[in-house]
Amino acid sequence: MCLVVLALDAHPDYPLILVGNRDEFHHRPTEAMHWWSRSPILAGRDLTAGGTWLGVTRTGRVATVTNYRDPDPPKDDALSRGQLVVDALQASDMQAFGDGLATGGHRYNGFNLLWGEPGRFYYFSNQDGPVRQLAPGLHGLSNGLLDTPWPKLLRLRQAVGEMLASGGAVTTEALLTPFMDRRPADDSSLPDTGVPRDWERMLSSPFIISQAYGTRASTAVLVAASGAVSVREQSFGVDGTLTGDQLFEW
Repeated sequence: MCLVVLALDAHPDYPLILVGNRDEFHHRPTEAMHWWSRSPILAGRDLTAGGTWLGVTRTGRVATVTNYRDPDPPKDDALSRGQLVVDALQASDMQAFGDGLATGGHRYNGFNLLWGEPGRFYYFSNQDGPVRQLAPGLHGLSNGLLDTPWPKLLRLRQAVGEMLASGGAVTTEALLTPFMDRRPADDSSLPDTGVPRDWERMLSSPFIISQAYGTRASTAVLVAASGAVSVREQSFGVDGTLTGDQLFEW
């Protein structure tokens, strides 16, 4: 993923809500979200490295990873960051899994990982020290550290917060609507992450469109207090047109 809003115990009916956009190069082959045959995981699949960017288990555990934006070239011998999502979903002890990342995170290129279930949710970045168990409330993550105040992250965290506070119905479809926002940030508000200015401007939009790189999927996850789970994934083509819309409920 590249843009995530996480709501923990922020709604009386849904103790866990996660919404995000996956941005990627269009030439990178991908499978849409599906139940994996060899693991009880609902996730898309990156066919280059074999991992995934977001996954959900039947018990309502959720995990997602974002790359940490670094202008330096990536390490050629680094392990797959997408495998971290799979490992987090399968871990028998989530805290122990996180402690292992704290000692072995240097083997990966820069990443942020969110994982957990209602009542326990964790964050770790190999750019930012120890594992953290997150407090209730709204959290946002992009390609910086957790809750870094990038304009698009502030915009969407506010939109989700207002939706949850409104008292209206909360649906996966409604949660995805603000993530379709294609407006870039004002130049005066752009972060300085070391990429060229035109890329900084393009990447400041919640929903990115370009010929080479853009938003390829948007996903919303609702885990209810009853244990019911709803997951919607929308897929997009090069020009931002909707190419797929899947809803999974159990």
